[in-house]
Amino acid sequence: MILAAGCVLWRPGPEGQGIEIALVHRPKYDDWSHPKGKLKRGESARACALREVLEETGQSCELGQSLPTVHYLANGRLKEVTYWAARALGGTFAPSREVDVMAWLPPAAARPRLTQPRDRELLDVLLETAAH
Repeated sequence: MILAAGCVLWRPGPEGQGIEIALVHRPKYDDWSHPKGKLKRGESARACALREVLEETGQSCELGQSLPTVHYLANGRLKEVTYWAARALGGTFAPSREVDVMAWLPPAAARPRLTQPRDRELLDVLLETAAH
């Protein structure tokens, strides 16, 4: 099994109106998703989630509530991704080979942009619990 971790990264919206969600575009898959990645040997899921958010978005963040763990097949192997809600604390995005674009969007615009239904479900859980 492939173990990974990630976050539904959010920040307060402009002028204190609602929140914005960070989405990343991965050119290899031409998809939009939440920042996530594989655990390194000996790394905890929490440490991985923080590292992946920083690597993919340039943002440092504070982990909040746990979100549902997601399971799916990736190249014929079972993948398990542990997620958290995470508040962005600041930083600067720099495009890379892995992530070429990052967008901050209000939830109503972020939801249809997400490629995978499982990513839309994570956003829905964050919004339903409103524990951000």
